[in-house]
Amino acid sequence: MIYKNFKHRLHEIIYEADTRAGKFFDVVLLFFILSSVALVALESVNRIDEKYHDQLDNAEWIITIIFSLEYIFRIISINKPSKYIFSAFGIIDFIAIVPKYISLFFVGTQSLLVLRALRLLRVFRILKLTQFVGESNALVKALARSKTKILVFMFSVVVLCIIFGTIMYMVEDDESGFTSIPRSIYWCIVTLTTVGYGDIAPESPLGQFIASIIMVLGYGIIAVPTGIISAEFTSQAFNIDHNTQSCPYCMTTQHKDEAKYCHQCGEILNNIE
Repeated sequence: MIYKNFKHRLHEIIYEADTRAGKFFDVVLLFFILSSVALVALESVNRIDEKYHDQLDNAEWIITIIFSLEYIFRIISINKPSKYIFSAFGIIDFIAIVPKYISLFFVGTQSLLVLRALRLLRVFRILKLTQFVGESNALVKALARSKTKILVFMFSVVVLCIIFGTIMYMVEDDESGFTSIPRSIYWCIVTLTTVGYGDIAPESPLGQFIASIIMVLGYGIIAVPTGIISAEFTSQAFNIDHNTQSCPYCMTTQHKDEAKYCHQCGEILNNIE
C-alpha cells in the first residue's frame, strides 16, 4: 500500500500539471531542458569550449543524470511502462540522454568526429518542450482538419508554377537564365514565394510584366493557408472543464474534472483505496 501510494503520488507529480507539485516539476524540468540546449550551443564555440570544457562537461553530466532519473521515474510511475517507452515523448527522452552514455565507449582521436555527432543529438531535448505547450494539440487538430483545403491549395499553386514557368520559358531566351522549363518553374516558385534569390531574372518587357503579376500573386498565396488554418483554429470549441490528468494505464490525457474512469481504456484514474 505504501508503494502504491508512492507510485500514485509520483504519477501525479510527473504527468499532471494541475497540482502545485506538478507545476513546480514542469518548471524545473523546463529549466534543465533549456540549460542543456544552452550547454550544447556553448560547446560548439571553440573559444568557450577550450577554456571551460571541463565545467561544461560536468554540467552536462549532471543534467544527463537528472534526465535519466526522470526517465526512470516516468517508467515506474505508470502501470504499463511500454506505453511511455514506445511513445513519442518516451523515444525523445531516450534519444536525449543516451548519447552522453554512448560517448563513454568512444575513446581516442579517431572517435572525436563521432563524439561530436553524438553530442549534437542532445539538442533533441528541446523537443520535450512540446509537452509544456497546452495549445499544441489544438493546433495539430486544426492542421488535420484543414489538410484537404491546404492540399487543394498547394496543388493549385503547383499548377500555376508550371503554367507561368512554361510561359516564361517561351518569352525569355537562354541568356536570361531560362534555359529549360524545369529551371523556369524553379524561378517561378522562388518568385511566387517571395524568396527572390536573384540568380535568374527576366530581361524582356513582357517577361518583367509577367514577373510583376507573379510577385503580386505571391503575397496573396502566402496569406491563404494562414487564413485556412486560423479559421479552423478559432472555430474549434475548447472545453474548459478538461484537466491534465493522465491515465496510469494508457497515458491518455484530456479527462474531465469530475471523471473517475479513463475515457480511452475505462480504467480507474485514481486507483488508491
